Amino acid sequence: MEAVSKRKCGVFFLYGYGGTGKTFMWNTLSAALRSNREIVLNVASSGIASLLLLGGRTAHSRFKIPVPCLESSICNIDKKSDLAGLLQITNLIIWDEAPMASKFCFEAIDKSLKDIMGHDKVASKTIFGGKVVVFGGDFRQILPVVPRGTRSDIVHSTINASYIWDHCKVLTLTKNMRLVSGTNSTNADEIDRFSKWILQVGDGKISEPNDGYAEICIPPELLLTDYVNPIEKIVTSTYPNILDNYTNSTFLQSRAILASTIEVVDEINDYLINLLPGDAKEFLSSDSIDRAEANDNDGFEHLTPEFLSCLKCSGLPNHSLKLKVGTCVMLIRNLDQCEGLCNGTRLTVTRLANHVIEAKIISGTHIGNTIYIPRMSLSPSQSPWPFKLIRRQFPIIVSFAMTINKSQGQSLDYVGLYLPKDVFSHGQLYVAMSRVKSKNGLKILIHDKDKKPLSQTTNVVFKEVFHNVV
Repeated sequence: MEAVSKRKCGVFFLYGYGGTGKTFMWNTLSAALRSNREIVLNVASSGIASLLLLGGRTAHSRFKIPVPCLESSICNIDKKSDLAGLLQITNLIIWDEAPMASKFCFEAIDKSLKDIMGHDKVASKTIFGGKVVVFGGDFRQILPVVPRGTRSDIVHSTINASYIWDHCKVLTLTKNMRLVSGTNSTNADEIDRFSKWILQVGDGKISEPNDGYAEICIPPELLLTDYVNPIEKIVTSTYPNILDNYTNSTFLQSRAILASTIEVVDEINDYLINLLPGDAKEFLSSDSIDRAEANDNDGFEHLTPEFLSCLKCSGLPNHSLKLKVGTCVMLIRNLDQCEGLCNGTRLTVTRLANHVIEAKIISGTHIGNTIYIPRMSLSPSQSPWPFKLIRRQFPIIVSFAMTINKSQGQSLDYVGLYLPKDVFSHGQLYVAMSRVKSKNGLKILIHDKDKKPLSQTTNVVFKEVFHNVV
């Protein structure tokens, strides 16, 4: 507040684990400064996190950060544009979930702001062009995704591996307000123990010493063990009486099943869709490859539609999308952030037509609004194949169950964590367990290849990422 009011340059990082009240801090700070006619830009690394901020946008859309963002990248902002004018008069930039984004994103903005503010020789050399910037997040959560990257690649892609970190003043939040809210003193000790246990999971301190990969035992009261069909068990535990409540948006918005891989998520979602009444409508995509990038290779001409339709990739809908009225879905593209339609928004399907889907928003800031979703031509931001796939399909995925990565930023009452396959990256287990508002809202089902119950699972924590945080 002082840095903004006195027009002093400053870079801050608000460090707090999930549930400590970072979003409350952002909105309180924004409201206070805006009441003094200060201009505040609220952005986040994920769509879900941006919906929780006053006037929030994703950082990529607000600052026109290129995808993929490389070491030499700068933001696509014309110095004579309205956006450049807005940045010149901006007093404060707040960036939530900063550890999720690559350090090259922050460095690209630093270079762009220095250029935009370059009429002042001091600003052109000062970090972020002399602006006050506040980052926030938790390094225990999922770090930037580096396709086919090693542990070292991931750790060295974070903001605290950038020269920008040398300018950051770190502030901390330490009390779990998500778990404390609505509780009384009788179960305060239990909440405190659960909060500390989750924190130890995030810090990788359980089953020490370890080099970042550790087998941890799950408390018995969190485990689901008595079952014949494990998917049926996790579904009935997380979505009890689903047939009576599948049209209840309050019931759906407060719960989700989490898993570590897309294949497991698809299996659970298929099971739940089959439970719903009515006939399913199947939507098939139209798949092709980008000819502009394939002209130099005649081999791509022999890729058949059948082959392309079999391809699956994170951030891309499947070739076959089976839906019923009442299906819970999630957007995987930013459609209209002002209307709360961004990557991660959850909805329920209310009508199905051949070329458009009607749905009702059940998460974020525009709950209850009815929207219409068209088909779009979609491509992965970084293709895992030697060609660029273009898939024309509805930009949604079924989201009764979702991957742990997709759940980051969500706050839920009930979470079913299903782990037939262990987590494989830093922070995934911690993120999954810290989505809930109470210990009673978390149930975990772990089994081996023979579907026999297990009481322990792998926790992955790259501890070196914490070395220079505080």
